Amino acid sequence: MDNPSSLAVAALGDLLTIERLDTDLYRAPASDTEPGRVFGGQVVAQALRAAAHSVEDARQCHSLHAYFLRAGDVRKPIIYRTLRDYDGGSFTHRRVVAIQDGRPILNLASSFHRAEPGFAHAQTMPQLPAPDDCPDLATALAAMGQAISSGSLVKLAAFDVRVAPEVSGSGEDHGGGDALPAQHYWIRLASPMQADPALQRVLLAYISDFALLRTTSLPHPTQFFSPRLQAASLDHAMWFHTDPDVDDWLLYTMDSPWAGHARGYARGALFDRKGTLVASATQEGLIRPVEG
Repeated sequence: MDNPSSLAVAALGDLLTIERLDTDLYRAPASDTEPGRVFGGQVVAQALRAAAHSVEDARQCHSLHAYFLRAGDVRKPIIYRTLRDYDGGSFTHRRVVAIQDGRPILNLASSFHRAEPGFAHAQTMPQLPAPDDCPDLATALAAMGQAISSGSLVKLAAFDVRVAPEVSGSGEDHGGGDALPAQHYWIRLASPMQADPALQRVLLAYISDFALLRTTSLPHPTQFFSPRLQAASLDHAMWFHTDPDVDDWLLYTMDSPWAGHARGYARGALFDRKGTLVASATQEGLIRPVEG
């Protein structure tokens, strides 16, 4: 009998497998029967998969930029329309529109590049405890007097998440005298999927939306999952520097250099266990205090 982790990973694989309806037109089925908002990482990941279906295997996504326009409904399918903007000698560009009820809920632009050599340098991975020395997500949040929403637990069921030491204001100091709010997570699939490079990027896009916006709330008195805070992703960008391996541990380090005007901005870097910078992410989101 399959264990719960294997079942959750298989369910995630099904969720990210979109149905081809016609040339450059795809559909993802409803993901739940109860009312709820579609996880932003799901829409970005499915849109990236729709884009990749029209790109040759020798070219992998190196960057994506997405705007969240409307909240998606988990009870309804999502239609993905791919636009083939450009096919060049080295780069391929695709746009994808995610649609529900005839209205766009997300616009995604993505670029694919054939592998080629060039100059190289990379950010160094911070020195943090290994995943085996870090508590799981629920335990870490409980120790801080916080809880994770049941909806978030469902979205993360296919992943093993460990929390490295987190202190608000523990990020990099850029000369202003105060360090940035930061948090650090070790993440991997709860059961190996052995996905191809294109699907690995889709999986990484899915998980990259998790906790990034929460970083912007760390220095402030209202907890991220509090009903006194209205939070939603506005836009999301990623750069894939090399082929990721989501079957193994990845360190997701996040900081937030700015928040204001009911918006917060966060940056993330993903490293493999060898210290290689695998991908980078940025996000701006709504963090609006709710009165009363």
